[in-house]
Amino acid sequence: MPTITHSAIQTCPNCGIELPPEALACPACHALVQSVRLDQLAKDARALEVRGLFPQARELWTYSLTLLPQDSKQAGWVHERLRALEQLEAGIANPDASPSSRSGAPAKPAQKAPPPNWVKRLGPFGPLALFLLKFKSLLFVLLKFKFLFSFLLFIWLYVTIFGWRFGLGFCVSILIHEMGHYIDIRRRGLPAEMPIFLPGLGAFVRWTGLGVTLRQIAQISLAGPLAGWVAAAICYLIYAQTLDPIWAALARTGAFLNVLNLIPVWFFDGGIACRTLGAAERAGLLALCVSLWYSTGEGIFLIVALGAIWRIFTALTHREPVPQRSDWSSFAYYAAVLIALAVILHAAPNTLASQGMQ
Repeated sequence: MPTITHSAIQTCPNCGIELPPEALACPACHALVQSVRLDQLAKDARALEVRGLFPQARELWTYSLTLLPQDSKQAGWVHERLRALEQLEAGIANPDASPSSRSGAPAKPAQKAPPPNWVKRLGPFGPLALFLLKFKSLLFVLLKFKFLFSFLLFIWLYVTIFGWRFGLGFCVSILIHEMGHYIDIRRRGLPAEMPIFLPGLGAFVRWTGLGVTLRQIAQISLAGPLAGWVAAAICYLIYAQTLDPIWAALARTGAFLNVLNLIPVWFFDGGIACRTLGAAERAGLLALCVSLWYSTGEGIFLIVALGAIWRIFTALTHREPVPQRSDWSSFAYYAAVLIALAVILHAAPNTLASQGMQ
């Protein structure tokens, strides 16, 4: 196993500040010093797991711990992965078999065990609890399909509220947005779960990654609104061909929600993407949003501008770590998505109030 000479690393790969000789994470932006190496180790370990080479995979995961701060979330995830591999190896090495079948002795008739005491204490609810316990594997299988079940429930709610045409189109637009995140994560070789939908609230994609830089996180966050723009653009093109007001409503609603999600605060995609922007890039974002508001008349861009003002303030007052190295590529990505969504909002007529969404 090759060794890494930490003293050879002089600057942070993310923000560019000088690092202590044995640093594993940047004290300013918290980026992992060995991010590239960790990313490659994770890819190699997952490839070995797919081939069933669990001991070799475990060796790579163990080595990656030496490149991670022990109190980091990534280290905790690696420890969980190692425990899972150990349990998997133990299950392969000791398959289920009764003692009588291994020794060759004839098996004795199985005697039905009496129900546990806790079943008796539950009274009439005891048999039901025992039944659910016996079918816990079935419940586990059902939970594995949480994407499908949550999406169907999501569809049911919005179809009930808005009618099947607008409700179904709205849900598919949200799905496309979330799949933008999911596809961008998976193309980087990172583990991710299918989207989970929360009726009335939204949706999210759960994922984990080792050595992911702030720029990569920003790109993953912006991939959702970019996919959302694609969905809105398709709806607008269909409207332009059919003049069906439902498609205009879907285009405008999708564009509006994706701009809303680009407000650079809190847990919004824009808030996550803004972490990689310095004060100058945030000022550029403010100027862009004011220009888009002036040219389109859409008040949502003023709200994005207010979020940019807040993030400029937090950068200048050192309320959050700000990268010292400019990231104009992430700013350009952010700006391009905002401009593309502004075009849809400006072009699509507001038909939400003029028809029944049926």
